Amino acid sequence: MAKSKTVFYCKECGYETTKWMGQCPGCKQWDTFVEEPVAKKTIYSNTGIKYPEPELLSEVTTTQEERINTGIGEFDRVLGGGIVTGSLVLVGGDPGIGKSTLLLQMCRELSAKGHKILYISGEESLKQIKLRAERLGKFEGELLLLSETNLDRIDDTIQKLSPEVVIIDSIQTMFKEEIGAAPGSVSQVRETTGTLMRIGKGLGISIFIVGHVTKEGVVAGPRVLEHMVDTVLYFEGDNSASYRILRAVKNRFGSTNEIGVFEMRNEGLAEVSNPSEYMLQGKPEGEPGSVVAASLEGTRTILVEVQALICQTNFNMPRRTAAGTDYNRVNLLMAVIEKRLGVHMSGMDAYINVAGGMRIYEPALDLAIVLAILSSYKNKELDSKTICFGEVGLTGEVRAVNMPEQRALEAAKLGYETCILPQVNKETIKNPKIKLIGIRNIREILNLLK
Repeated sequence: MAKSKTVFYCKECGYETTKWMGQCPGCKQWDTFVEEPVAKKTIYSNTGIKYPEPELLSEVTTTQEERINTGIGEFDRVLGGGIVTGSLVLVGGDPGIGKSTLLLQMCRELSAKGHKILYISGEESLKQIKLRAERLGKFEGELLLLSETNLDRIDDTIQKLSPEVVIIDSIQTMFKEEIGAAPGSVSQVRETTGTLMRIGKGLGISIFIVGHVTKEGVVAGPRVLEHMVDTVLYFEGDNSASYRILRAVKNRFGSTNEIGVFEMRNEGLAEVSNPSEYMLQGKPEGEPGSVVAASLEGTRTILVEVQALICQTNFNMPRRTAAGTDYNRVNLLMAVIEKRLGVHMSGMDAYINVAGGMRIYEPALDLAIVLAILSSYKNKELDSKTICFGEVGLTGEVRAVNMPEQRALEAAKLGYETCILPQVNKETIKNPKIKLIGIRNIREILNLLK
């Protein structure tokens, strides 16, 4: 029997070669090549698909893209205002985080509005989907279920039914018969995604793809998968906590800065309309090392609590821990404090935490981290009705951040009375509803601690 021909694929970028390599020439990653059978040439059928003809740029007419509201406000916000017709959306996240639950809730809302939806699952039987649907509530309208993993049969079903929205749960379980590799392999994921993209673009069907993630937190399969789709959404959150955060890392039809906040309940995911109030629940009053910061996620201001614990170390090398923010940024800010303020922390352990589980990497969090560190070090609390925001430079200067008035208004809405901010930002706010304290250097914040 003749040996089947194989090639090597890079798991990160999809680079193809006939021999194994230690480093990928495409993405420069090490030990990423896997051996798989050569994919047979695929002959696509043109059933129901109209191929476009070239047009002159001057003759192309532009109209605002049609969007379908999902009925879930937080989901629409992340998508950029709703589902774009013919778009291909990849939804990734840890197992059990709520990806399938969110998409099934979206199907319930869309079907109740009269849209024709097809939910295809390669991981659950129809009875299992039905049990999960009953937990979420009553379903109305046309919601079609299909338990199938063969993409050729799925292709025929989609072209025969012509639904408006299709859910694929998940891409790692789908396979094409002419490809000898196992489901979930690089070649299978790449070919099945390419087929789904052809179907969605050709027939004007919006397709949502559920993707598994690796232990590093990225979608399993070749990185080319994220390049092929229009939108990439990540579901974040701790399985032990009730909140979930939906974040867009790629969006051809909207901003990638928006987030959606949900709470996991027995009846499914519930929208959190005021994340600031939700994140500040349980905040201690009058405790050193606790500071509230005004962060910006897209067009939404979110107030988060920054906690710091500074204590004498018992080791030759002090420990540094950062949860919810950049570890290297915390080390940088501690070096600025030691150099510019003369506060010696070389013998201190430092533990920094953004309470509530939010991950904030915005530079506007710098001032809150510095205040929390100094508050814990001096064991002096900051007024509980005070918030702050601002970027801190290497010379200790407090630099301006964007949209300061929106941050201050959100703080005033939640009952805060004082806002510590860069002096440059203070001068731009014309109608403050909160007391503003502008500072130019971190030396000025020492007077603010009781």
